[in-house]
Amino acid sequence: TTAYLMRDELKQLWFYQHPGYARQAWDHWLQQAQGSGIAALAHFALKLKAYLHGILSRCRHRLNTSIVEGINNTIKVIKRRAYGYRDQEYFFLKIRSAFPGIPR
Repeated sequence: TTAYLMRDELKQLWFYQHPGYARQAWDHWLQQAQGSGIAALAHFALKLKAYLHGILSRCRHRLNTSIVEGINNTIKVIKRRAYGYRDQEYFFLKIRSAFPGIPR
């Protein structure tokens, strides 16, 4: 049951809107995971720690995977059409022009 409770508490990290609160919740979760006595959970927590920056940036940039996949797909299409572009600067200019509402 400890693992299930820890899982549910970890899921809450993705719903914080302020990185400071998410960081506090992460620190609390990490301490609990390391003190749980479950070796696999402590190992998982250490592996997950490497991704903490990305998890916390989710608070500021609330993109879900469908939006990110759409952006990636558009870039792949531009890349396919980019055969013959002479430089990368022009390629990145084409990518930026495909997303006019996103600040540069």
